[in-house]
Amino acid sequence: MYIGAIADDFTGATDLAIALRERGLRTTVVVGEHDIPRDHDAAVVALKSRTAPAGEAVSSSLRALSRLQAAGAERIYVKYCSTFDSTDEGNIGPVLDAVTGRVGVDRTVVVPAFPANGRTVREGRLYVGADLLEDSPMRHHPLTPMTRSRVRDILSPQTRATLTEIPLSVVRRGPAALRAEIDLAPAGYVIPDAVTDADLATIAAATPHLRVISGGAALAAGLPAPATSRASVFPSVGPGRLVVCGSASAATRSQIAHARQNGATAERIDLDAAVTEPTVEIARLSAWVRALPAEALPLVYSVGDATDVRVGESDTSAAVERVLSGLVAAVVGAGDVHRIIVAGGETSGAVVQELGIAALEIGPRLAAGVCWSAGVTASGITVAVALKSGNFGADDLFTTAWKALK
Repeated sequence: MYIGAIADDFTGATDLAIALRERGLRTTVVVGEHDIPRDHDAAVVALKSRTAPAGEAVSSSLRALSRLQAAGAERIYVKYCSTFDSTDEGNIGPVLDAVTGRVGVDRTVVVPAFPANGRTVREGRLYVGADLLEDSPMRHHPLTPMTRSRVRDILSPQTRATLTEIPLSVVRRGPAALRAEIDLAPAGYVIPDAVTDADLATIAAATPHLRVISGGAALAAGLPAPATSRASVFPSVGPGRLVVCGSASAATRSQIAHARQNGATAERIDLDAAVTEPTVEIARLSAWVRALPAEALPLVYSVGDATDVRVGESDTSAAVERVLSGLVAAVVGAGDVHRIIVAGGETSGAVVQELGIAALEIGPRLAAGVCWSAGVTASGITVAVALKSGNFGADDLFTTAWKALK
């Protein structure tokens, strides 16, 4: 196995798997503690650890690391979001500390940039489009509000490791110059600037000697890898569609609005009922989906506009995950739905876990960082799921994604 990756959420796992698959690697996404197959070139372990307590995130990441090493992984890739979603307690720093310590290396790179989705690092600061991270909609994220932009400043409360920035001028001198700079840096974490895909390719070319690398998914697109062209055939799935949105991001809200204007039938979760009577709310929404015509596109969401966001209310966020995952499990189990789009990293993890899916086969690419994937539920039903980071995808994603399936 060439690459073994640990992803802190499920949308990030499929995001990375797309990049690895497009490098010619036969890639699987393994859910949580399930077995890692040994007949793949790359395996991405999808964890639901981004907003877990730091100790829990570290423990689950180290268990994933041990299983990847046992499966023969030559290099370890620690995957986090391109907007570096975290708090002062972690979990990026603690996980990096634990993984590098267990592998026995003294340095790695920290590369969140994803230029295709507008995430760039300039002068050590992370941008979302033209805005600094702290001025972007991520400032108002209900679980990980990002109020700083300098990657070093975000990471420094999370780790005691030395943090070294490398400017764009060095990156653009080429792989040899960049490698020399990385190797001369003090032991710890090196944060190179990256504004374009070419910059990421330079970073990838400069770091083949690092047994641990870390970043968003875009770094993987430049990794030197033995192309095998052994991609699996994506299976056909049954009928019935559903979109569920736990994300509060501006991009997802725009996608909801576009879908409603273009034929989707939408229903908002009753957030108070989700907290106090989740089983009743799941039953209500399940009945609503089943009552729609077979050709309908049902869309269930938690946040329609910015006034719906309940910042810092973890009980509400957990209730939304519980209701949406319960809804999907109910309609899939009844045979009504086989094709599901899920918006939001935490919600995606909850849905896949509730369905009891052990592994995901990567399928058609829909947008930068978004694809269809196929999995078999605990009850033996094959489903197609598109796990979408809240910030990813064009406005028409919810209405056009279905065209990529047979």
